[in-house]
Amino acid sequence: MNRTLGLPQATALILGTIIGVGIFNLPYSLSGIGSISILAMVLTTIGALALAVMFAALSRRLPADGGPYAYARAAFGNTVGFANAWSYWITAWAGNAAIVTGWVYYVEHFVNQDGKVGWSILIALVGLWVPALINLSGVKNMGVVQLWTTVIKFIPLVIMSTMGLFFISTANFKPANVSGESDWKAIGSAMAICLFSYLGVECAAVAAAKVRDPARNVPRATVLGTLAAAVVYLLSMVAVFGIVPLTTLAEDKASYSAAANLMAGGGTWAGDLTALAVIVSGFGALNGWTMICAEMPLAAAKDGVFPAAFGKMSSRGVPAIGILSSTVLGSVAMAISYMGASGATVFNTLVLMTGITAAIPYAFSALAQLKWRVKGRLTRDVVIAVLSLLFSILFVWYSRNTGDDRWFVVWGPFLMAGGAFLLGIPVYLSVRKHMTAPPPVPAHE
Repeated sequence: MNRTLGLPQATALILGTIIGVGIFNLPYSLSGIGSISILAMVLTTIGALALAVMFAALSRRLPADGGPYAYARAAFGNTVGFANAWSYWITAWAGNAAIVTGWVYYVEHFVNQDGKVGWSILIALVGLWVPALINLSGVKNMGVVQLWTTVIKFIPLVIMSTMGLFFISTANFKPANVSGESDWKAIGSAMAICLFSYLGVECAAVAAAKVRDPARNVPRATVLGTLAAAVVYLLSMVAVFGIVPLTTLAEDKASYSAAANLMAGGGTWAGDLTALAVIVSGFGALNGWTMICAEMPLAAAKDGVFPAAFGKMSSRGVPAIGILSSTVLGSVAMAISYMGASGATVFNTLVLMTGITAAIPYAFSALAQLKWRVKGRLTRDVVIAVLSLLFSILFVWYSRNTGDDRWFVVWGPFLMAGGAFLLGIPVYLSVRKHMTAPPPVPAHE
């Protein structure tokens, strides 16, 4: 397989998948909790950085494509490997459904401003299938789109992270907690939503087969990309909560556009430009995640852990079955989420679902590191793995839709994740006799 991605492209993949529309939708999604969500973002950032350092260490030890799946399989065998591959695959295509739902918010800054559901679904389908077509055309085209969209998406975040800090009014941070829950419960609920903004720290490891010199470039891209995202995330989120009153955040889905308009002293031109940049950002994230959607099944199919069809390459050198099936499933998840719900509920349900399914391979990656490192007694890696494991457990624990009386909305993320997991049972039964033995784990100094 051609290793097309160098360090800049691998770092762009990390940044492009981490920075999608999640951060741009967070103030709207968290408006029902309040500015205490900033503290939740700080704690989530600590967890994300721990995960990034852990994945960097694991990728140096085992620079295999599949990332979290490969680590779980090597440490605990094929059954656990399949569960992690399936869980991560759900994360990827359900994450695309969440990204495109948030992306629609900013597209509707210009069209379908009254938010008619039918048109919202149609816009979302365009957002899912155009990146799929780009990925089907080849890895090189995907990499070019990823690099340039990553450059563009940084513009509104850098402006908000620097100039935006001068427009803050401290009165907008009060009251800090409007959720009706205790501060700790509010922070936990906000952390589960904030996690979505950091999904992607492992993407360079997942796509290791397409990265040149993966033992060197994957760890570097993982840490550099996550650090860059963390800085602009924290500063820009403080700025938006400080610029826009909480009541406005709860009403305006395009939070960063609202903040840009206030910074510009009125009018809509600044918000329009911000919305355009966010649309490009979301498109880049969908482009990167569409590739990741196919890379995990591809890696698993090579080992006999996924159906062989996922391992077949097209004439363009891409796993077409993985791209197409993931995009179909993402389209279905998006459409189902729009039925009987609207606004932040749609976005949050999908976000929390992906938090559950992502936390499982994250936790098993931490357990793999603990298994390998306890014997080596390297304190730093053990501490980081324990921290990563703790955050993974917390993300699952708090992944409920709070603030709604309907049980199927509150537990919707778990119901959707559970339903997706059940679909994996017949797949596992069909492939278990064809699984190859996990590889030996290389020694690591």
